[in-house]
Amino acid sequence: MDSHYLPTQGVEQVCAWLLDNGHLKASDLERARWLAQESEGSTLVELLTRLGLVSELDLAKAWAATLQAPLLLADAVQLCEEPLPTVNERFLRHYRLVPLGIHGDGIHVLAANPGDDYALQALRYACEKPVYVSVGAASEVDALIEKLYGQGRSAMGSLIETLDEHSGAEDDIEHLRDLASEAPVIRLVNLILQRAVEQRASDIHIEPFESQLKVRYRIDGVLHEAEAPPSTSSAAIISRLKIMARLDIAERRLPQDGRIMLRIQGKELDLRVSTVPTSFGESVVMRLLDRQTVSFDFPSLGMDGERLSTFLDVLENPHGILLVTGPTGSGKTTTLYTALSRLNTAERKIITVEDPVEYQLEGINQIQVKPSIGLDFAGALRSIVRQDPDVIMIGEMRDLETCRIAIQSSLTGHLVLSTLHTNSAAASITRLLDMGVESYLIASTVKGILAQRLVRRLDPLTRVPFEAPPELIAEHGLERFTTQRPIMLYRPASELPGGGYHGRSAITELLVMNEELRSLLMRQADAATLEQAARRGGLRTLYEEGLRQAVAGITSLEEVLRVTRGD
Repeated sequence: MDSHYLPTQGVEQVCAWLLDNGHLKASDLERARWLAQESEGSTLVELLTRLGLVSELDLAKAWAATLQAPLLLADAVQLCEEPLPTVNERFLRHYRLVPLGIHGDGIHVLAANPGDDYALQALRYACEKPVYVSVGAASEVDALIEKLYGQGRSAMGSLIETLDEHSGAEDDIEHLRDLASEAPVIRLVNLILQRAVEQRASDIHIEPFESQLKVRYRIDGVLHEAEAPPSTSSAAIISRLKIMARLDIAERRLPQDGRIMLRIQGKELDLRVSTVPTSFGESVVMRLLDRQTVSFDFPSLGMDGERLSTFLDVLENPHGILLVTGPTGSGKTTTLYTALSRLNTAERKIITVEDPVEYQLEGINQIQVKPSIGLDFAGALRSIVRQDPDVIMIGEMRDLETCRIAIQSSLTGHLVLSTLHTNSAAASITRLLDMGVESYLIASTVKGILAQRLVRRLDPLTRVPFEAPPELIAEHGLERFTTQRPIMLYRPASELPGGGYHGRSAITELLVMNEELRSLLMRQADAATLEQAARRGGLRTLYEEGLRQAVAGITSLEEVLRVTRGD
């Protein structure tokens, strides 16, 4: 902003920057070039974001880098008190320009497309002042224009105005299909999905009630309510999602499951869609799987040091069973995929049986179970043992038959990885006993059990340190986990977006089977006795591992207690 706006440097430099920085694929750029030639009135840069090939923020960064102009995000913008009288609102909306006020001898503007030389020259001519440019994201610029000149409506608010008031009242399936294919409904659904990506949501919940439609995003494991369309649009929006997931929109009485593959904000997304009938319509939940950002790396998941070393030793067993346990949404599948990625070498044949297959892994044979045609876990397992695998991964041990085949596989020289839904590592042994597995088979096949939970990570740049009060130190025994004096704890800056948290970290407890545990198991010991023996063998509980991460500043004490309470 310290120099006048320079003449346009073409979009080629912007595209080159996006390619060089990994934000755009060469094949996608060629596709956009071809479409730009075929379509009238759409520039190459507009098509990159409209097709979901590049995020608005990445495009803004590319313009800023190319033109050497400052990048200015909405939360840092200070709007001028009065709109500039000489500038036409329609002109600003069309060219996506926001005047931010007087800067020195000229005007400071925020531009979504700073490469448009005509618009900036026209603005300079109209105001008879030099123009200083900062670069912004297109949706943020639109929102600022609305705030400055319009009625303060959000992007969703503007879209809602174009909806038919009675769009949700129709029961005719063909009419509903037509409504779901109309532009305003499509744009509304795309906006809901786009915001989920922008906010790093792992799940989207769309729930119809009598007088409202609720949209909620699960971010770092916690649900947050978001702006939602009116309840009159419920049927059209849910039908649109069902069409995208290739589900039957005429069937509203039974649950359905489907999948949506699409590109949003330059990311390839895989959405698992689940619908269930409720009193006021169908509730839809979508799990977002971002194939590009998932990291199959133990340290980035939160496992390091001695814990990781011991886990990798268990993983190197040529045969036996390794279990990962925890409630739904505790990261079990990601841990198993990370373990498989480490085992995935040319010398090993790996086969998985999953429901559903969440991520495709190169070099691994993955089987999706289909109970509707008789291909369940047990049936698939019976077949794959004859495929001569070295490693077998079972999505979940759900019944005695699956457990027996897994045990038989481990006894015949295979390494078996699987999950169970239990609260602790020791409780997994009693769960297997309850399912009917004999204690001597568990003792001879299970090599290790990893229990885990996910805690929200504190943002390291904004976390607030404070000295731990003596009563907290005494209550939780914090002096065991750090040599630092005084003992410091950290809390989130809750006034920030995300509540001061960003991302999640795994807290784990690893039970490694030893001779004492095998002996107790043969004598039908309960979970508490087994856990005490495991602690003598070096087990550190979820609660203790959480306290270690709390004093290290990775998470907050409140978050540890929230996640481990009741364990």
